[in-house]
Amino acid sequence: MTTVRLTMGQALLRFLAVQEVERDGVSRPFFGGCFGIFGHGNVAGFGQALAERPDLLSFIPARNEQAMVHAAAGYARMRNRLAAMACTSSIGPGATNMVTGAACATINRLPVLLLPGDVFASRRPDPVLQQLEVPWRGDCSVNDCLQPVSRYWDRLTRPEQLVPASLAAIRVLTDQAETGPVTLALPQDVQAEAYDYPAELFEPRVWRIARPLPDTAALDRAIKLIRSSERPFIVGGGGVIYSEATAVLAQLAAQTGIPVGETQAGKGSLPYDHPCNLGAVGATGTLAANRLAADADLVIGVGTRWSDFTTASKTAFRAAGVQFINVNIATFDALKHTGLPLAGDARTTLAALLERLAGWSVSATYRAQAGRLQSEWAREVDRLYHLGHGPLPAQSEVLGAVNELTGPRDVVVCAAGSMPGDLHKLWRTRDPKGYHVEYGYSTMGYEIAGGLGVKMADPSRQVYVLVGDGSYLMMAQEIVTSVQEGMKLTVVLVDNQGYSSIGALSRSLGTSGFGTQLRRRNGEPLPIDLATNAEGLGAHVLRARDIEELRDALVAARGIDRTVVIRVQVDRHVGVPAYESWWDVPVAEVSETASVQDARRAYEEASRERRWYLRP
Repeated sequence: MTTVRLTMGQALLRFLAVQEVERDGVSRPFFGGCFGIFGHGNVAGFGQALAERPDLLSFIPARNEQAMVHAAAGYARMRNRLAAMACTSSIGPGATNMVTGAACATINRLPVLLLPGDVFASRRPDPVLQQLEVPWRGDCSVNDCLQPVSRYWDRLTRPEQLVPASLAAIRVLTDQAETGPVTLALPQDVQAEAYDYPAELFEPRVWRIARPLPDTAALDRAIKLIRSSERPFIVGGGGVIYSEATAVLAQLAAQTGIPVGETQAGKGSLPYDHPCNLGAVGATGTLAANRLAADADLVIGVGTRWSDFTTASKTAFRAAGVQFINVNIATFDALKHTGLPLAGDARTTLAALLERLAGWSVSATYRAQAGRLQSEWAREVDRLYHLGHGPLPAQSEVLGAVNELTGPRDVVVCAAGSMPGDLHKLWRTRDPKGYHVEYGYSTMGYEIAGGLGVKMADPSRQVYVLVGDGSYLMMAQEIVTSVQEGMKLTVVLVDNQGYSSIGALSRSLGTSGFGTQLRRRNGEPLPIDLATNAEGLGAHVLRARDIEELRDALVAARGIDRTVVIRVQVDRHVGVPAYESWWDVPVAEVSETASVQDARRAYEEASRERRWYLRP
């Protein structure tokens, strides 16, 4: 056997550089690069390997370990999970900083390779700097925190363990059903240790992404359920976009007339003006989609994991005897709500349904109802885009200005606060990759870092990051990385002087927005200028006092060659309605406050609409 003598760090780099994926006959490199921050736990191991061979894998210095995982997740999502980034950190705070990013990627089912340094496998110098000492377990380190938020986790205590571990890592990363973060904890002494590795490990390897079909009996049963239904309703999830099934979904909806609602991850499954697209569904849904969902006798979920926002805490689908068909590559999701599982690739499964449903359509009355609701909703969006509210504009007007001044291939990025709900309802998506809102984990701080990953995945697109002041204060430093890498972002910083989303939720629960505003203890606003902060990080800053100035700033930003931050203040008390939806947030059962007592009574009334969805 031919061998190559390398350190484990060098061998890992060479292995990663030759991994490819192939789907539909198209092959491409799987790893787009490596984000990292060096410390004593990785600088002399994997870091040394990256320094020696920059031709093998591009290295991107980041400013925060959590942020670099978010950027990697944004990159993977933009590439439909057919490509990934690695992230390396030192042991200690660098490693634990990645936990939140790993949780976000796990929940969103996005492939990211995490390579944290670890303490000495030999244990000779124990306890070393940043070592977690556990009296009853000698092999524990802070990297064990990453186990529950990783889809695969391993600690390599000998250099030869890299061979099986590296193959297992890529198996999980490229598996569309099992994908998510993979953690390989790398003890700092083992990273630098040499071993005679089999040369075959470094030969190009292609991982093929299959498009499996459900079995014929399941498809036949699904067709029978659809043909016998009177009010079927499709819920398009992220799997529609990841499997590149948008065209066949559009054809299926047009042929059968089945209306479609979209989840956060699935927004863009259809163009906003497709005749069957009723928009967002669930707790942040449109009036059009939620009304049809409430009466649906059959719900066909495609690539959705059925989160509480999609089901409005299991109140969205209220018809007696409602049944579910679940198209999903993961059987874990396909079996939810006791639905008929169609475990398979979304594109091939929808194509099979399309063929078997030839000649069948919903009633003309049902089509007309969906068309009428869609038209009414379009008028409502126009109203909210152009409220004319003052002196401070409403947030919906900001979203309208950005939507109307962006191009069809431009991408909007957001994550947490009140904007994701408003975007889900109001954003008019024209391209399957034009809407990128992280709402699986609703991670404050994701926005700018995630936007950087989106831009790196497709530099040909303009990326618009919408971020509130609360999220900005949590994680803005990757503005520096965007400037460093020449990856221009247009960041619209929506300043509402605090946490608008939780403030509104708090008020609805009877607690008056307690603890959600940026104010001194005497009630005075804090003298904070976030635009100046952004300028100090290297961004070109524009300030807008109203919607017209925001429009001017958006136009001006097109001609600026580096990251732009546009700051606009909005009225935090002007929101977008809930449109006959509900989200389960328990209210105190006992309280001395009258407003809380009222909120509790409303909660008990609304919760009566919850369903178990147990009918097979």
